[in-house]
Amino acid sequence: MGKIGGFKEFKRQNETNIPAKLRVQNYKEFTKPLPEEDLKKQGSRCMDCGIPFCHSGCPLGNLIPDFNDMVHRGEWQKASEILHATNNFPEFTGRLCPAPCEQACVLGIIDSPVAIEDIEKSIVEKAFSNGWIQPILPKHRTGKTVAVIGSGPAGLAAAQQLNKAGHIVTVFERDDELGGLLRYGIPNFKLEKEIIDRRIKILEKEGIIFKTNVNVGENYDLKNLDYFDAIMLCGGATKKRGLPINGADAKGVVQAMDFLTQQTKQLFDKEVSGEIFSAKGKNVIVIGGGDTGSDCVGTSNRQGAKSVTNFEIMEKPPELRSEKTPWPFWPLQMKTSSSHEEGCDRNWLINTKEFIKNAENELIAIKTVEVSWTFKPGERPILNEKPDSEKIWPCDLVLLALGFTGPETSLSEQLGLELDARNNYKATKYQTNVPHIFTAGDMRRGQSLIVWAISEGREAAKEIDTYLTSESFLSSKGKGDLLSAN
Repeated sequence: MGKIGGFKEFKRQNETNIPAKLRVQNYKEFTKPLPEEDLKKQGSRCMDCGIPFCHSGCPLGNLIPDFNDMVHRGEWQKASEILHATNNFPEFTGRLCPAPCEQACVLGIIDSPVAIEDIEKSIVEKAFSNGWIQPILPKHRTGKTVAVIGSGPAGLAAAQQLNKAGHIVTVFERDDELGGLLRYGIPNFKLEKEIIDRRIKILEKEGIIFKTNVNVGENYDLKNLDYFDAIMLCGGATKKRGLPINGADAKGVVQAMDFLTQQTKQLFDKEVSGEIFSAKGKNVIVIGGGDTGSDCVGTSNRQGAKSVTNFEIMEKPPELRSEKTPWPFWPLQMKTSSSHEEGCDRNWLINTKEFIKNAENELIAIKTVEVSWTFKPGERPILNEKPDSEKIWPCDLVLLALGFTGPETSLSEQLGLELDARNNYKATKYQTNVPHIFTAGDMRRGQSLIVWAISEGREAAKEIDTYLTSESFLSSKGKGDLLSAN
């Protein structure tokens, strides 16, 4: 522990933001990092706990007290080495992770927790700026080949770990750019795409092969996969949840991910097919109160929306941690994002009943009702509608930010893979019912956090490496006949 009692001497400081009126004028990141001396003080707030619960709060098991201590001492390069020992991409998690490690911080019982996420982001940015992050080539090549399908955080983490083990890794991405939802699902103001490209260049120099515009099973024949000794499926959970009510086919009812993807493509002058969605000059309603809904709010404000309203069907969370989610669990607590601060009318316990459209099938309003919830132990919550609470909300654009129902099943059907009870790809230790095919990330566990995706990619890579050195693989020479799986 670098400074005994540092948590008593220094209060928590977070990085600040450019004022909302200025940042909504563009799609650039808008955070202002803390000065180095202040960051060192934040590192010294770490208590060096006998049992560091931040380890268990973080799905990656990041060695948080260790890199906090290095930051306190000004040993930034050592901090970077410690951080990268467990996290392949701290530049992503330092920007996008909701930081369950902070909610598990022991200091959080009596005070504000250590600013772990800001420290993590500062470490990796300093490492890049000083040239400490360099390609690490494997000492030898095994000659075994692995196909990774999907280039989101799970796929990229798996690819890097497998490459480090000496295997020859090819990553297939169906979009025109790499990164999965990091590329087109996360707005540029939260993650500038140069951050992704910077890391991809490192991975390419390490020897990973990337192929874009390749949709395996569509424009890439499955027979070509017979070349690979193992296959890793990291396609994510991309089936969007709809709202099957009257008027859902109205022009102006748009899936949030379609809206966000199109905006990012337009920002980089990429070709966009189909209808163009724009919030400019419109009354926008975002249905869904999670991170995707927040991203839609921020994007709508940047596009010049006349007004932005947000609906959430659940009740408003408490300002302080709820007794139902005590430390060190993830808290039930009110969260206000930077996008909400930029302008948004937030409403809770609202259920949408109908999309109202005109004779031209254009959205003109929505009908809602107020609701409440009844909770009984061991039973599913019951949604109750409040009598005489119907309301008409004029609007021109509705964005459905309702999450995802699971992965697309085209590959599972073509490859003969089993699904679990939640329609995710079924796997035991990341291995599907076809021995040389593995899966990880949202495709296996369902919609989740970026930090879980990286963790799953790392763990699945370990299982693939074990498989490729197993007696069963060596005896069969590892070549699976994909067609026999059907």
